[in-house]
Amino acid sequence: MDRALLGILFSLTFGYLPMFLFAALVYWSDRYEKEPKRLLGGAFLWGAVVAAGGAFIINTILGIGVYIFTGSEAATELTTGSLIAPVVEELLKGLAVLGVFLMFYHEFDTIFDGMVYAAITALGFAATENAYYIYTFGVAENGLSGGLLIAFIRVILVGWQHPFYSVFTGIGLAIARLNHRWSIKIIAPLAGLSLGILAHSFHNTLAHLLHGLGGLAATTLLDWSGWLIMLIFAFWALYRERRWIVLQLPEEVSQGVMTRAQYQVACSARAQMIARLNALFSGRFRATNRFYQATAELAYKKHQFAAYGNERGNLEAIEKLRAELARLSPFAGV
Repeated sequence: MDRALLGILFSLTFGYLPMFLFAALVYWSDRYEKEPKRLLGGAFLWGAVVAAGGAFIINTILGIGVYIFTGSEAATELTTGSLIAPVVEELLKGLAVLGVFLMFYHEFDTIFDGMVYAAITALGFAATENAYYIYTFGVAENGLSGGLLIAFIRVILVGWQHPFYSVFTGIGLAIARLNHRWSIKIIAPLAGLSLGILAHSFHNTLAHLLHGLGGLAATTLLDWSGWLIMLIFAFWALYRERRWIVLQLPEEVSQGVMTRAQYQVACSARAQMIARLNALFSGRFRATNRFYQATAELAYKKHQFAAYGNERGNLEAIEKLRAELARLSPFAGV
């Protein structure tokens, strides 16, 4: 095989495959109400094609403009990395999340939903960027060994950087979704986007100023500390979703829409996983899977109805979900 082609395939594999695995992990972590695969796939593609391609073009054009104005490569590199790229990239990634927010409002039910859509979009962006970096600064300069080194840095050391930045935008839009005050609906997304840009700029500036293994260690420590904090926040968001299920569904048990055993399963991500696995061997997987998906959707809609009233047809959605649960209950496993 031609060495150039081998290098391209190597870069694409190590650029995209780990990000697909990371995306699968994000999808799996959405324990109670999975987001539609078509929307997640569209978000990933937006990040990989539109956001990554658009950012490359815009960053390059603006970087050339900075160089023409300053005549300094150092100033151009610092300005592009610390000021231009964070703004351009977070805006382009954020457009995908905003698109889901505006066009598929009914799918944007919780804080964690915003985090998921933002993370998936950012992982698509990271996949394309990683492939570019692995080939340009690894394979093209030092062969496959150089490519492996860049892949290690991009995937293991800084693999979650883009999701971390973009999740702030997702959280901001989710807060806007779950608040009826117009001031919050405007301020929260702008604040989330701004925090994402600031975190992105801080990382890029630090990486530019610190060199060698010491600099790499310092930036890695800071990155992983930030990711750990965001992971704790994600656990809190999931706990909050579970509390809605626990508090909102006893009424359905008393009405005979679902059994007490099914309610107990609905309140536990682990029990749901076991119920779905058991359903695989009993021919009831489709009914069981949809049943427990609908329990979460119903709990979220009831919470929204209690908090915000009948905005965007919450009451109608509640009745439809109740009817669906009553129909599926005899066929859903526990």
